[in-house]
Amino acid sequence: MHDSTAARTEGIEALLELYPTVNLLVDAGYQGLARDHPDQVSAPPLEPRPNAPAERHTEWQIARTAQSSQRIPVEHAIAEHKWWRVLQRFTGRRELLPDTINAVAGLVSDRSSGLTW
Repeated sequence: MHDSTAARTEGIEALLELYPTVNLLVDAGYQGLARDHPDQVSAPPLEPRPNAPAERHTEWQIARTAQSSQRIPVEHAIAEHKWWRVLQRFTGRRELLPDTINAVAGLVSDRSSGLTW
């Protein structure tokens, strides 16, 4: 599902209004959400036009890198879950997906904490 579609259909905007103290760091797919909720949602800055001054491109690169550095631990955590074959090709019933994700999350958590059985 595209990020903007998820924001509309999954109720992200409603949750932001319900919890005004929550802040989100999002990727470029959520530019509209960041525009609509500037105090809560931080998206990477828009890339300057090719004819913009060189210092504007430098400022953009620094700001984009800073925002990306804050998001990278979460992106890695999400990617680790996607490595599991059961989530790569989930063909089960849609209502079972949350339980499957929770089971994989438990396994990932146990594996990354160094627990042995």
